[in-house]
Amino acid sequence: MRADKWLWHARFFKTRGLATKLIAAGHLRVNGTKIAKASHGISPGDVLTFPQAKRVRVIRLVALSLRRGPAPEAQLLYEDLTPQETPVPKNPGFEGKGRPTGKDRRNARLYDPTRLE
Repeated sequence: MRADKWLWHARFFKTRGLATKLIAAGHLRVNGTKIAKASHGISPGDVLTFPQAKRVRVIRLVALSLRRGPAPEAQLLYEDLTPQETPVPKNPGFEGKGRPTGKDRRNARLYDPTRLE
């Protein structure tokens, strides 16, 4: 089955054209080999690696499909091997105190190890 068609059937991309663009740009790997043509054949057992949103997806094909079905049916086509990422807080320096007080700023100036005074 064509790689772009399978990615579309498995609902990784909203349109087949988006899947084709990703493959044509050289961002798809099949079993570790870069693929540049959307017509590249894939079969069950192959491992696909490609970027999606802000992460890299690693997928093992379990089955091929004849149609683009609903999401629960599409999830049966693959096994997700993507490592789970720990969520990074958006603002790790914020401790809930709000704006620093004058005392906090003075203490930061007095005990700053990067200052050379």
